[in-house]
Amino acid sequence: MTQPPQDPDHSRANTSAGRPPANRPSAATVVVQAGRPPRRPDGPVNPDITLSSTFHAGGEIGYARNSNPTWEALEGAVGTLEGGAALAFASGMAAVNAVLELVPVGGIVVAPTHAYNGTQARLSELARAGRLTVRNVAVSDAAEIAAACPGADLVWLESPTNPTMAVCDLAAAATAAHAAGALVVCDSTFATPLVQRPLEHGCDIVVHSVTKALSGHSDILLGIVVTDDDALLARLARIRKLTGGIAGPVEAWLALRGLRTLALRMERAQSNAGELARRLQAHPAVAVVRYPGLPDDPGHEVAARQMSGFGALLSFETVGLAADAQVVCESAELWLHATSLGGVESSLERRRRWADESCDVPETLIRLSVGIEDVEDLWDDLSAALLTAFPAGG
Repeated sequence: MTQPPQDPDHSRANTSAGRPPANRPSAATVVVQAGRPPRRPDGPVNPDITLSSTFHAGGEIGYARNSNPTWEALEGAVGTLEGGAALAFASGMAAVNAVLELVPVGGIVVAPTHAYNGTQARLSELARAGRLTVRNVAVSDAAEIAAACPGADLVWLESPTNPTMAVCDLAAAATAAHAAGALVVCDSTFATPLVQRPLEHGCDIVVHSVTKALSGHSDILLGIVVTDDDALLARLARIRKLTGGIAGPVEAWLALRGLRTLALRMERAQSNAGELARRLQAHPAVAVVRYPGLPDDPGHEVAARQMSGFGALLSFETVGLAADAQVVCESAELWLHATSLGGVESSLERRRRWADESCDVPETLIRLSVGIEDVEDLWDDLSAALLTAFPAGG
């Protein structure tokens, strides 16, 4: 299992002259350099795709369900970015389920009221089966999280949340959870390790859907789990081995290739997202904009403190009815009307169209995954879609 090289600095904000400390490369450098094979004459710059289910005896791998050199390259890169060691999984949900397996039978999980609907649906299924008990909390309310922690085995955090963009004070939540003896997990898919590193704020485990921004090209399914605790890493590795949720080597190779441009993609997409959020606030057909980069957003202060940016996701609620918001989504031509997020292409959807979405999510909420296109083109298409749905202006 590949251990991460020296921990990189994820933000230049706390260093003089915009430079990280000596000998600590910035995350923008790490995404390009990490996970490469050793340098040697005529050696490849990129790792090989190892397509083998069987390995010669005498080494550390033993069998293909234990590890693969191509996974290890991706794990090393993402682990370095997060400041821990990583394990790749077949999908984001495979990673989520592996972490939930850490909860003892009959255990208690504290989880957000609003979060990725796949995680919520799985927790609900496990609760109905008597496998565990769920205590739902507003992830933006540190006092509510603290009050729910006594007796809990696992505190599941997501920040910013999908799709309501709520921001959690990770350090406060981790302190309360650890005081109660609970493990702390943060799904940081929306932020990516370039924007937020939960391990630095006291979380024990970080989960990412690599399908999203880390790979960035909407062409694979992968998940990853990162921890800086060797015992937790060993437990999670055994769960992966015995449940079989292993990553495919081709997918891992594609994800690592996609990771190389993460810093550039995030820089452009975040810039676009901030501009679109400001313009949407002034649109007569828009009732609410949810984006932590807006100074009046409820999560702005915490996000500015624990993140090095505000991400490329935002959501807004239209005036009118759910059918009107649906018309906006269906009228867009440049924006892709589809689920998923984090690709180079911009996409949008009304989240309540999914049966598993929380009934607390507003019917007219539209989630935007902002890509790297020209921001004026994105705005022209979005404003035209709004005009189609609201010809009188809202």
